[in-house]
Amino acid sequence: MAKYRGPVCRLCRREGVKLFLKGSRCMTEKCAIERRSYPPGQHGQGRQRVSEYSAQLREKQKLRRIYGLQERQFRGIFGKAERHEGITGEHLLKLLECRLDNVVYRLGFACSRREARQLVNHGHFLVNGRKTDVPAYHVKVGDVIEVKQRSRDVGAIVASLDAIESRGIPAWLELNREAFKGMVKAVPTKDEIALPVNEQMVVELYSR
Repeated sequence: MAKYRGPVCRLCRREGVKLFLKGSRCMTEKCAIERRSYPPGQHGQGRQRVSEYSAQLREKQKLRRIYGLQERQFRGIFGKAERHEGITGEHLLKLLECRLDNVVYRLGFACSRREARQLVNHGHFLVNGRKTDVPAYHVKVGDVIEVKQRSRDVGAIVASLDAIESRGIPAWLELNREAFKGMVKAVPTKDEIALPVNEQMVVELYSR
């Protein structure tokens, strides 16, 4: 599947919920969902038929778009979740949440996951003291993520940290704002992830 390069606000409108793809803009009245809460396109305001399959597909697309993954990447992560013992849906959420780009976003070093992915790709972060520029890198409990010394004046990182008060830091992470450093304290629970997605419907879709 080709990478989506169109307006990301259309994705939020298509799914009918805020996916927080544009950072702080999503918290203002300029958010596309606030202005036009119906799907994009000329038939967006018409009646929508919702079958069991389409409902499952929408949940999968919603989750995939929140984390900014292509279908092949998402399917690979789902395969890993299936191989874990326990509830597949919960393992899927934990694997997605423990990606380095998501942790960078959750710690407040970026205002969106898309921006976090770009910052990681450009090599602005260290994991346990080593440069890591792979957004899909899986962080573990005890890992320390920090901004490289020469990257601490990057405008996007500074601006995002200044706005972190309004967003908050999840309980499974710890941020040292002055040191531009964060640590993974625990594996996130389903309640701590708290996304507007029914992950069980994603499992049912891939189980067809």
